[in-house]
Order: sequence, then structure tokens, then C-alpha cells
Amino acid sequence: MAMAGVMLLLRSVRLTSKFTRSSDIPVEFIRKNVKLRGRLHRITENGLEIEHIPIALPAISSWRKEPCGVLLIKLAGVELTETGKVWLQKELKPSQVLWFQLLGKENSALFCYLLVNKGRFFSVNLNEEILRRGLGKTVLVKGLSHDSKIYWRIHRNLLKAELTALKKGEGVWKEDSEKESYLEKLKGSWREIWKKDSYFKKNGSDFNLKKESYYDKFKRSYETWKETVNNYSLILKFRELMSRIHFRRKE
Repeated sequence: MAMAGVMLLLRSVRLTSKFTRSSDIPVEFIRKNVKLRGRLHRITENGLEIEHIPIALPAISSWRKEPCGVLLIKLAGVELTETGKVWLQKELKPSQVLWFQLLGKENSALFCYLLVNKGRFFSVNLNEEILRRGLGKTVLVKGLSHDSKIYWRIHRNLLKAELTALKKGEGVWKEDSEKESYLEKLKGSWREIWKKDSYFKKNGSDFNLKKESYYDKFKRSYETWKETVNNYSLILKFRELMSRIHFRRKE
């Protein structure tokens, strides 16, 4: 029993380890788009430096000394403007706790969705909020598989947020010339995707341009509600722990 207790304790230490470099994060975590918690250190030209906050178990955290180090986080699918960088500096406070969902990786940088708590049961997606205010433009999310459902869901949400700013003439979309060039580029890019991409060939019926049925509207509303619920802090903590346990079991 003593040995079993020691083994359980050692396993808990591994499950609650702190990530100080992008190379520390298991590939499985990125592939499964796990959400992690962190504390903001500073915002740089290259991205946000965030210190990972691991799941704390009282029996372990009381004596364990955590390693130092920060992760370089980039806003997935967003090309920030200078105004956007200024807004981000004002919106986020030093040492603020936030959540980041792993979507992709390039060298030492992690491309993530950033979620900021605004009250007990409400959080804001910074990637979409920036686009909704016209403080940036959409770009392809690096590291995500084109055949995955999350790839299309994320790009759809980002595009929807950008179009909101476009309609209102917010931020970078104040100039009519910007709007016209964007719409032409959007039409051309989606026309090419429709013709060439295998995903649309297999699932073309899901992306038709016909008016939505009542069922489709209900389904979309339910998915939006479900995604909001999934962002609650308590659920995020639980999911992070379960993801780690599942990954360790495979080892």
C-alpha cells in the first residue's frame, strides 16, 4: 500500500507538471486542442508571454518548487493592427489569469484561442473580439488540419466576427476601398476552396447557400450555447485534468 501511494503521488506530479517551453507540451495536447490556464507576463511584438498555471493538488503544491519560464502565445487566425496591439495592452492587465486553447505550433510559438473571464460564468474570446472591433484581419490558423471539424468551425467564427466589423465600418474597415478589396478577395478565395478542397467535395451539402431551415437554426444555436458552457472556468479545469490523465494512460 505504501508503494502504491508513492506511485500515485509520483503520477500526480507528472499530471500536474508546469509547461515552461512549447516543447514541454505533449503533441497529443495540441492535436486534441486542450485548454490550459495561464498568467500573463507581458505583450511583445512576437506575441503574448504567458506563464502556465498547472492544476494544483494541495498534497503536492505545498512542497514542490515550480520551474520558471513562459510560453510564447500568438492569437490564432488574427493579424493584429497597431491599434489592435494598443487595445490589447489596455484590455489585459499584468498577471491577469486567462485560458488558452492549443490549436497549432510553429517553432517555439503556440497558436491559440485566448479566453478571458468576465465574471463568474462569462468569458470573452479575444481572437473574435479583436476582429469584431476591426482591430485586426483574419489569417489562416497555422497547425490545424484542414480535414478537422474544428478547423472549419474556427475559421467560420473568425470570418463571422470580421464581417461584423466590416458591416459596421469599424477599425480597419472605415475606408470603402478596404471593404471592396476584402470582398473581392473573399469571393475569390472561397470560390477556389469550393472547387479544389476535398472537404467540401465530401461535405458540400453542409455548406450550401440555401436559406437555413428551422432545424439548422436550432442546431446552430445549440452549438453556440454548448460552446459557451464549455468555456466556464470550472469545466475548463476539469477538462484539462481529464486530458492529462487520458494522455498518461496511453503512455
